[in-house]
Amino acid sequence: GLGLQRPLAVKRYDVGDIVEYDVSAVAPDAPDETSRIRVHIQQFVGGGFAGQVYKVKVLSIEPDTLPGLQVDSSYALKILIPPSEAARFFRNLLYWIGFQGPFQLQSNPAAARAGALWQKFIRRGAKIRFGDEACVKDMHVIFVDTQLGSCGEITSWVEGRTWQLEVDD
Repeated sequence: GLGLQRPLAVKRYDVGDIVEYDVSAVAPDAPDETSRIRVHIQQFVGGGFAGQVYKVKVLSIEPDTLPGLQVDSSYALKILIPPSEAARFFRNLLYWIGFQGPFQLQSNPAAARAGALWQKFIRRGAKIRFGDEACVKDMHVIFVDTQLGSCGEITSWVEGRTWQLEVDD
């Protein structure tokens, strides 16, 4: 053969995978630099039209200057690309019809940052309205996942269950 090698096309990560990202903090008072973060995929929580969500454990942060993130703690990692080709096609088609362009949160780090800043804004509003910003999950960092080809974010992990469409006994 010609010795050509083609990288494996990955659609999503598996439990046990370890991934690394260059991340940027979201908080306005955070340092304006990137950190290298390494996380262990603990659980694939699910995926839909907006992306795929994992429960991850932070293994390392270098340099460790990110407010809110701690090594050995669990967080939610969301990658803004659906794991299913059909969901991706449908989402991109609807977005193209509505906005005549690609889904910005997937392909544009500035749009992902703007979305993350909205989450911070909503937390501040919750502190004013409810007296505690902890009732809204915190957005910690954004990144670009070069393997899956999408922007992503790491937020607080919230223990719970999927809401059921029936009366809770």
